[in-house]
Order: sequence, then structure tokens, then C-alpha cells
Amino acid sequence: MAALKGAILSELGDEARLVDISHQVSPFHLTEAAYIIKKAYQSFPAGSIHIIGVDAELTPENKHLCLKIDGHFLICADNGISSLIAEEINPEEIVEINIHQNTQVKFPVLDIFVKVASHLARGGKIEVIGKKRDSIKRLKTVMPIQDKEQSKLIGHVMYIDNYGNVITNISEEIFENFGKGRAFTIQARSVKFKQVHQKYSEAINFENPPERRQDSGKKLALFNSSNFLELAIYKSNPKTVGSAATLFGLEVMDSVTVNFK
Repeated sequence: MAALKGAILSELGDEARLVDISHQVSPFHLTEAAYIIKKAYQSFPAGSIHIIGVDAELTPENKHLCLKIDGHFLICADNGISSLIAEEINPEEIVEINIHQNTQVKFPVLDIFVKVASHLARGGKIEVIGKKRDSIKRLKTVMPIQDKEQSKLIGHVMYIDNYGNVITNISEEIFENFGKGRAFTIQARSVKFKQVHQKYSEAINFENPPERRQDSGKKLALFNSSNFLELAIYKSNPKTVGSAATLFGLEVMDSVTVNFK
């Protein structure tokens, strides 16, 4: 948001380098936000500072934290989101922010998180802005359900990107380990897929002349760059012809089932 950027520029001047990751997270949706940040933060240089404004209101059960994880700083609420971002990485440092008594707080991200981020950007120590902690609130990732007969894998939609592509919580590793090379059918509402691609263009037969390819509107399933099962439409345009989410009738938390034979 403009106010947040303005506050950072007021603190740091032209030295600040600001990058928006997303302003489209569903309200209070920690899993969706964690997926976006987890996918993006590792592409930033070590020492980058990430402000996470999802469910950030300060309450006795929702303290504010600054963490150093994988060489990056995360400023967020202790609502479990940091545990979802770095599930397999223990934080190098954890600090509970305690500068609130010196600041009038109306909007925590603007009033507190910006000050902490600016302090770190100037080279300030993390321990100055709070007291050290040994743990964070942890949330368990919702894993796909495996039936007892080992024939069905039930996942759900955890994110819909700006192209309308539907990303599920079924990872390639889980898919391969459970499927063991068996034939399968992926079903999401009335839409079915019997093949999973590694990239979007694999759904197109480039041996055919362009007028016979029918590439626009080609539905496909693939493992995306984060290695999660994604349902998409090749070269879709959500503003004109629709997207996978709208045309398949899918929303976040809807189920996606893989039936193995």
C-alpha cells in the first residue's frame, strides 16, 4: 500500500529498495499467504527484510515477532505463519517486539513493522527491538488425505494466482510416492485430467500447424515451479475468456481428488 511505502521512504530515503510480493491475499488466510511468501522469499538476497501484514493486529495471543530465518528477516504476528513459511528450517533468532509502549499504535504494520524494518535496514541489531524467545506458534500444514485402500489422494486448493491457475496442496513427492507409477485420474468438480505435465507448453502438440493446435483454452494439470499440483488453462485470460478457477468452478479450500488404479 502507498502509506506503507511512504513511511519506509520517510525513514530510509532513497536508500530503500521496495518490492511488492502480493496485496491479493485473502483476508486472514495464513496458508495462502505462507505459500506466496515461501515461494518468493528465497529468490531475494540474504539479509532481505520481509514485512507480513496478514492477521497482524496485536492481541495477548497474537504478539509481534521479528525472526531471522534462512538468512532473511521476517516481521509478522505470532499467528503461526512463520512456521508455515519455514517448516523445515529452525529460526536463527526470534525476538518478541516490545517497542509498542514508545509508539502510538493504530495500524501495526505501519506503526510498528515499518520502524522495525527500518532499524534492521540501517544495520541495527535484532535484539534491540525486543526480547529473545525460544519458540514460535506452530501450525501444521494441512496434508492431503490418503485412503486406507491406497487408491485415493484427496487434497485441496490452497492458492489461486493472478492468472486464475489453481494450486493444490498435493506435492509432486507425495503424488509420486503414493501413486507408485499407477495410472490415475485427477478430478476437481466435473473436470478430469489423466496426465500431469512438467510445463505449460507440454500440453500443446507443436508438430501440428498453428491453426490446428487449439492452444487457447487447453486445460492441463502440471507440477509447478514449487512442485505442487496445479490445474491451469494454457494462455488463459481471466478478464476475457476466463481462467481455470472460474471455468472449473474452483475456490480456495475446494477438494481435488486423485484416483489411482
